[in-house]
Amino acid sequence: MSATTFPHGPVTRELSLRAVITGSVLGILLTPSNVYAGLKIGWSFNMSIIALLIGYAIFQGVAKRSADHLPWTLHESNINQTVASAAASIISGGLVAPIPAYTLLTGNQLDAVPMIAWVFSVSFLGIWIAWYLRPSLLNDKALKFPEGMATLETLLHIYNHGREAATRLKVLLSAALLSGLVKWVDTFMWAFPRWSPSAQLERLTFTADPSLLLVGFGGIIGIRVGLTLLLGALLAWGGLGPWLLAQHLVTLPAGSSGPQFAALVEWLLWPGVSLMVCSTLASLAIRLWALYRSTDASGGSTWTVPKPGPAAGFVLSIVLVVSLQAALFGINLGMALLTIPLAICLAAVAARVVGATGIPPIGAIGQLSQLSFGIVAPGQVPINLMSANTAGGSAGQCTDLMNDFKVGKAIGATPHKQVIAQILGIFIGSIVGVFAYLALIPDPQTMLLTEEWPAPAVATWKAVAQTLTHGLDSLSTSIRWAIAIGGLVGVLLGVADSLLPAHRARYLPSAAALGLAFVLPASVSLMMALGAILTWLVSCRWPSLTERFAITAAAGLIAGESITGVGASLWSMVH
Repeated sequence: MSATTFPHGPVTRELSLRAVITGSVLGILLTPSNVYAGLKIGWSFNMSIIALLIGYAIFQGVAKRSADHLPWTLHESNINQTVASAAASIISGGLVAPIPAYTLLTGNQLDAVPMIAWVFSVSFLGIWIAWYLRPSLLNDKALKFPEGMATLETLLHIYNHGREAATRLKVLLSAALLSGLVKWVDTFMWAFPRWSPSAQLERLTFTADPSLLLVGFGGIIGIRVGLTLLLGALLAWGGLGPWLLAQHLVTLPAGSSGPQFAALVEWLLWPGVSLMVCSTLASLAIRLWALYRSTDASGGSTWTVPKPGPAAGFVLSIVLVVSLQAALFGINLGMALLTIPLAICLAAVAARVVGATGIPPIGAIGQLSQLSFGIVAPGQVPINLMSANTAGGSAGQCTDLMNDFKVGKAIGATPHKQVIAQILGIFIGSIVGVFAYLALIPDPQTMLLTEEWPAPAVATWKAVAQTLTHGLDSLSTSIRWAIAIGGLVGVLLGVADSLLPAHRARYLPSAAALGLAFVLPASVSLMMALGAILTWLVSCRWPSLTERFAITAAAGLIAGESITGVGASLWSMVH
């Protein structure tokens, strides 16, 4: 049955207590995974499909054991995944980027309750922006929302082929158990050796990292991105790294041994960040121009006149965001109010890009906001980071809900019930995400931007804020040249990727992955490349098997290690 022709039946049970509780429990379990992965490699995973599979399997199992049990409906599944994915997507509220960068640059660490309030408020704003964008964007036939359609196809598939869902769940849980066991043994019982061919390569971070989470992410990102990470690691850490040491542009601490990530990344992050930011902004500009022309030709609009019903929620979200900027970061009310129209415009931009490509440009939106506030309020770190956080956080939650709205429209779901589910999700995600972050990173100043916690998104926000605050003159000549070259390469790759036909663009290096390899230890890039290559090889031999189980197995590897890693951090704190 095609997703686009799914017949709307009567909605008997939708926002049920069991659907909300199931989504909440899954959100509590899955949110730390994205916090962990975001701090490790700067990427996160959409949890909608995992939540669908687990929720369906649980209640179908209960139904088989009890004849009187009410069936787990399609619409309850949708609410379940909405709550869980909203909770897991809370990291777009700043937990793995601007909030740690703010601590690194100012030395101020927010306490748990203020941090929860802040992350919730920027996400809450994004929900209401999505509500008002919904009519125009969902009626635009040019916007397919690929990620939402993938969730929809999975939802319809498991209701048409229930046994397949049970099989996929077994694969998911088996992979999670294996990954979690490896992480537990490595942490508590016997640390696996980080083997390296030589002391020189070990110093340049070329070691074997026994992380199945990285292999899992490699299986998801695909062969193009995986090979680009390998290329970037060889270029940055195998090529530039030795040259920097030979030219004494980077000086290692006296008597140092082992991987020297912290010393080298202080130089390498600049060309990497420049490449990522310039490529994403160039690509975003071209896509927006194409969207503008198509919208102009069709007479569509991006924004609709607000309706009176949800106005109270929208006003409350604005009051929360503005007042918390003033109370927590000392930003004056005028500047705080300026963040609202910028957040609305950039969230609308992000929603249209996601609708057209399926790729959320949250990083580009964040850096674009930083550049905007760097012009309006030069030299002010809190404004540059936390006001920009408003736009990035609201855009992240807006795009997540727009994908859910796409699913809801196809199955005849009730929009305001989806909004309630999304709000419950971000409330749970804010609490769980903040406590997971604080458990993993109790001391950001010493723990972040290290080989254990590379936190590439933090490095990016921090570098942009430093540059806009102090100017390029504060950087060494070699770094300024590196920024210029990285930016030029980024623009060329971003333009080529957007303008070339898809069958040719796939042979280009991924600009985002190339820049990311400069900020991650080489060991991380190598393991992700290994996962991508293994998955590609299996797909060449068994394509149908890979299509059915590759993403599911990879998601299990990610969830198993990250949940165990968070648990290990909590155990260490208790003891």
